[in-house]
Amino acid sequence: MTVAIPKVNGPIALKNVAAFMTLATQLIDRSPHLPGIGVCYGPSGYGKTYASIFCQNKTRAVRVEVGESWTRATFLRMVLIELGVEPRGTISGMAERAKAALGDNPRRPLIVDEADKIVDKGYIELVRELQEHSGAPVLLIGEEKLPTKLERIERVANRVLDWMPAQPCDIEDAHHLANAFCPNLTISEDLLDEIRRQSQGRARRIVVNLAQVQEIARNRGITAVDRSAWGRAEFYTSKAPRARRDIELAVA
Repeated sequence: MTVAIPKVNGPIALKNVAAFMTLATQLIDRSPHLPGIGVCYGPSGYGKTYASIFCQNKTRAVRVEVGESWTRATFLRMVLIELGVEPRGTISGMAERAKAALGDNPRRPLIVDEADKIVDKGYIELVRELQEHSGAPVLLIGEEKLPTKLERIERVANRVLDWMPAQPCDIEDAHHLANAFCPNLTISEDLLDEIRRQSQGRARRIVVNLAQVQEIARNRGITAVDRSAWGRAEFYTSKAPRARRDIELAVA
């Protein structure tokens, strides 16, 4: 299924966005003696990255999304670039420059998306060091197993002020997404809830299914879409197609 996803202007008030902003505010306004790391974790597609971008825009946070190939040096270079500091010198030299730049405004958060990769590659202590020496809040974002991975590294886990589990979209979130991505359509409650259920509450999948709703409405020249109008169209679940042999065995 190939559908065009429309662009949306402005934020969408999902519950995970509000929870992420609460976590960020808690870190920014914490007392100096309290830990300075927050962790947002949960399955892919729950809107964690969107929430972090919203937070970045609201707080002028420094935000990096860790790549699979990144090393310590790459991470520090990207942080310095986002800070507006020339990324040069040795790893230790860049680390000192990053600490100084973050320390210049200790209320400006550092957001690290895909933080699992940093833990897996063994340089999460570098992030702890940046936070501890600068005093700036650090928000780590990762998949469901991120807390378990961090708990094995006591010096990092002890510096986590709070843990935020991302939640699947409920029907209210689904309505917010429908209003943002299908503003000129009326989608029946039962269809919207089925989209949410089939999408397992994952915002990314809901958005793809809403694009399918728009396509159905456009092709049929209608402005209200219900289960009848949806018909036999497939719901997007991101699951790979089953092999032909598996289908034949299931039918037999």
